[in-house]
Amino acid sequence: MSDILMKADHVKVYFKGKNKKALPVKAVDDVSFHIVKGETFGVVGESGCGKSTLGWTLIRLLRPTEGHIYLDGTDIAGLKGAELKAMRKKAQIIFQDPSACLNPRRTIKEILMEPFEIHRLLGQMDVDARILELLQLVGLDEYHLSRYPHELSGGQKQRIGIARALALEPELIICDEAVSALDVSVQAQVLNLLQELKQKLGLTYFFISHNLNVVYHVSDRVGVMYLGKMVEIAAYDQLYEKRYHPYTEALLSAIPQVGEEKGQKRIHLEGEVPSPSDPPSGCRFHTRCPKACDRCQRDIPKLREVEPGHFVACHLYDIP
Repeated sequence: MSDILMKADHVKVYFKGKNKKALPVKAVDDVSFHIVKGETFGVVGESGCGKSTLGWTLIRLLRPTEGHIYLDGTDIAGLKGAELKAMRKKAQIIFQDPSACLNPRRTIKEILMEPFEIHRLLGQMDVDARILELLQLVGLDEYHLSRYPHELSGGQKQRIGIARALALEPELIICDEAVSALDVSVQAQVLNLLQELKQKLGLTYFFISHNLNVVYHVSDRVGVMYLGKMVEIAAYDQLYEKRYHPYTEALLSAIPQVGEEKGQKRIHLEGEVPSPSDPPSGCRFHTRCPKACDRCQRDIPKLREVEPGHFVACHLYDIP
């Protein structure tokens, strides 16, 4: 337990409906897991399943409706003011769209100066030297400091986003679809950079992606989300070798394979995706599950350990 950097304990994030009679949208609904120091915890799932909401909540860009979030043993779910600001030094985020998260009116140097200004570190360290060090870490040159974001390529802008996230030497970095807006060749370069930084700086990643191949290559453990719930958690090799939940099976069957002998029949799930504002009374997945049991229509299954380190939420694999 001493190696756990972050722990989510029954975290819920609900958003109110448009009117008083509308049901709340359960973007994240009773999610629990932990992240070990030095690992990459990947999260996959279709659009709208709550991946980004969960990531933003872990770093307290959003406040959880219920539950606890422990960072280095400290519950950060209810932090405010100076305590919340101090916590941000330990956890940072890399956003999906590098163009949208960089101020177009500021130079790259001014953008990289922001973390030190916000945390009032300008007089306590050689900020110029630190900024040059950050540029070297992400593979950029000193002349980029005088440029504006529109003068950089997509990959270069994302490297600036990574450098800004590293500025305060955080322990945990949330990667919210950090490569999805980039070209395929640039994606590989940025992923390699993230892996190098992880080894060099001892970082821990919470890696959000809809690209299953990306998650497979960078993650130590993978969590599968569906309509705000975590339906399966396992080490990446366990998950790709044997998966229990039918939703995980369907997701992995969508990965393109080369050659018929290596190919896998695509699994098509039946039925429409339930609305997060009006989910089924029982298991949210039972309307799409080809193996749905009677219990699925009544009860919501909880994560249970079916193998050492392999957790699944499905009544078909419940252990007494």
